[in-house]
Parts: sequence; C-alpha cells; structure tokens
Amino acid sequence: MRLSRYFLPVLKETPAEAQIVSHRLMLRAGMIRQASAGIYSWLPLGFKVLRMLENIVHEEQQRAGHIPMLMPTLQSADLWRESGRYDDYGKEMLRITDRHGRDMLYGPTNEELITDIFRNSVGSYKELPKTLYHIQWKFRDEVRPRFGVMRGREFFMKDGYNFDIDKESALHAYNRHLVSYLRTYERMGLQAIPMRADTGPIGGDHSHEFLVLAKTGESEVFYDSAVTDLSLGDRNVDYDSVEQCQAIFDEFTTPYARTDETHDEALFNQVPEARRKSARGIEVGQIFYFGTKYSDAMGATVNGPDGKPVPVHMGSHGIGVSRLIGALIEANHDDNGIIWPEAVAPFKVGVVNLKQGGGDTDAACEQLYQGLSARGLDPLYDDRNERAGAKFATMDLIGCPWRITVGPRGLKNGVVELTSRRSGESEEMSIEAAIDRCGQIYAGKEAIFV
Repeated sequence: MRLSRYFLPVLKETPAEAQIVSHRLMLRAGMIRQASAGIYSWLPLGFKVLRMLENIVHEEQQRAGHIPMLMPTLQSADLWRESGRYDDYGKEMLRITDRHGRDMLYGPTNEELITDIFRNSVGSYKELPKTLYHIQWKFRDEVRPRFGVMRGREFFMKDGYNFDIDKESALHAYNRHLVSYLRTYERMGLQAIPMRADTGPIGGDHSHEFLVLAKTGESEVFYDSAVTDLSLGDRNVDYDSVEQCQAIFDEFTTPYARTDETHDEALFNQVPEARRKSARGIEVGQIFYFGTKYSDAMGATVNGPDGKPVPVHMGSHGIGVSRLIGALIEANHDDNGIIWPEAVAPFKVGVVNLKQGGGDTDAACEQLYQGLSARGLDPLYDDRNERAGAKFATMDLIGCPWRITVGPRGLKNGVVELTSRRSGESEEMSIEAAIDRCGQIYAGKEAIFV
C-alpha cells in the first residue's frame, strides 16, 4: 500500500478520554474512532488487524475440528425465557421490541440460539460429537464503558459450542478448546495464561479464563511463576487424542493460576514463596463446561444407544477478538507507539523515502515496494511529501516491525537501512539483500496477510 493513497488519520495529540495505552495508541494510530460511548468505527488499519486476528482464530478452530457457521445478532426473547436467563443479564442486555410487538434482544452470547438449532437438527447419539462456532458482533450495555475496545459495549467475539453424549466426551471438548486457544494466542505473539475462573451467568462448574498479564488489566490474578515458562511451541497436536489433550491441559493448569474471584489463599501458600506472584490481567477468552444446564431447560436431547432420549452435555468457549487488539498493544508498545508482533502486524515492512521526488530514491523505493510485494510481505510505502521525522514517527506509531529507509546518501554507497522496530537496531545493505532479509524473517511464519 502507498501511504499517499491510504486512509490513515493519525493524531499528534492524545484525546483526553483515552485513559490506557491501547486506547490512546489505537486512536492516535488511526485504527478506531468513537461513534458513541463504548461503540467504535474500525478504520482501515484497525479493521486490517481485526480481520487478521479473526482469520487466525478461524484457522485454529478448524484445525481442532470445529465447524464454522454464522448466527444473527438479534435473537428472540422467548428462547432466553425458556432457558431462564432472560433476567440474569439485567440492564446489560439490550432489549428491543419489533414492529409486531415481539420481544427481541441484541445477543450478548448464543447458548440459547445454538441449543435451539441443535435440538431441531440432531436426533441421535451417532451424530455426536459436534462443535459449532461463529465469529460475530455482540452487545452488552456496560454501565461505564471505558478503555476503548477493552471494555466497549459492542465487541467482536468468537463463541463456540460443543454437544456431546456424556460428561467424559464433553470434558475432552473442554480440553481440546484449551489447547486450541493456547495455539491461537501463541500464534499472535501473546502469552495468555489459563486461570481457574468463576462461571458467572453462563453457569456450570468448570471454567478457565485466559489472561494476558498487563498493568492495566481489570482483574487481579495470583499465579505460580512456573506457568509463564510454559509454551506449546510447534508441537504436533492430535485433537482427537483424549490422552494428549488431557496431558497438555494438565501441564498448563497444574501450576497455581487463579483470578481474584476463585483465589484460594491456602492453596496459593503451598507454592514456593519465590514463585508466588500477583499481578493484573486482561481477559482475552474463557471456556466453560456446564453439563446439561441448557439441554435440560430447553429439551435438547438425542436418542442414546438404548433408544431412549438423553440430554446432551454442552460447553461454550469464547475469544474476544476485538479485545485482543487492545491486549496486544498493552503488551507490545513503547513511548513512540505500537510494536506489533510480526504475525499480526497490519503491514510487515515500512518503506520510507527520505527524498520524495528524487529520481534515484523514487526508483529505489519502487524496486523495494515491488520486490517486497512479490514476496507477499504487504509493505507500506510512505511516498508522502513529508519531512523525514514525520515519516519515522508515523512508522513507529503504527508499529511496522521492520522499516527500510532510502536516502540519497545511502544510495551513493549502494545501500539502504533496515531497522527493527522492537530492538531499534539498524543495518545497511543492498536493496536486494534487504528484500531477501525480510523474506527470510517471515519465511515459515504462520502469518496471514489481508
């Protein structure tokens, strides 16, 4: 993309309403603009990152054997009355009456709707297990929306639902989701720690939240520092293997890690003192097993092996896709702006022309732009007639992981300058070498360019 043709309304000053780093930088970098309290328009740069994260979530869900679909944002209130949850959400639920006087709601979650779809479509245990998911906009009418996309009223979320014949099978689905979430977050360059959590209005007796440690986190968390040394890495996971999924679940959940709602001081004190840590955390996902809560209430049964109807065991599993962007920025920034992990950077390489309109520099930048594009690296070429300092500031603000600077002095020596956004280190090399180096940096990475 050529910056002169892009829509990137960056701000020099921080808006007064922005209280945390991610909100400040998303506004300044031209990623979002507030439409009303807790509701944002996603501008091209922000929308590009949102789609990239969505695609990673889709890939990892389908790798785990989960089936994508799409449900509507508006739901019938009758389904929620049937489950007994219509009043549980209180004023957070946006209630609507249509022109025919029917009570509707803007969905904060989809347990009731997916259960209704299932009970009208599946009749035999032979059709199980099934895990369906979608990525959809949700709405919860927060009394005090704040912190930008971290606590907005409208948010983009992946929610999935498993249907199994018994508890044992449903707990395998629970473990499978935990493993798939670990892969998802690691691909994004995040360490999200699974922590025992309260089930809240979703219900059930098994739940883990995934939290990213950050000073601005809403939750107080307590954990054994040993959990921060764990990584799924490039393991080849067989999601059909009960034993392997259980082993990974045990590995990542045995070290003490809990939110303040489920914290047990006596258990925590059994952790060696040097490893006992408390911090703040940002929730970026949560998984639940709630047994037959919804199937009992809504009559979601299948015929079992003996021909008699049995209620299905269920769980739900969510990832806050839009919220993840805030968490990524909270974990990856400096005083100059965002530092995107390479896999989720909206533009992988920035090209800065120090003398726009100069024949040699223009030609060199064009060669870089075409060469990087041919490698699939989605470069951002700053071809504006701006001073060098403004161009560098823009690239730092929006967080391009790598910058190639082209100036008349360097070209006289046959070199351009390649700079790492994260380390700040620079190296001079030829144009061809810079293209090759960037290609090598991203070779083999499970990144998605959109």
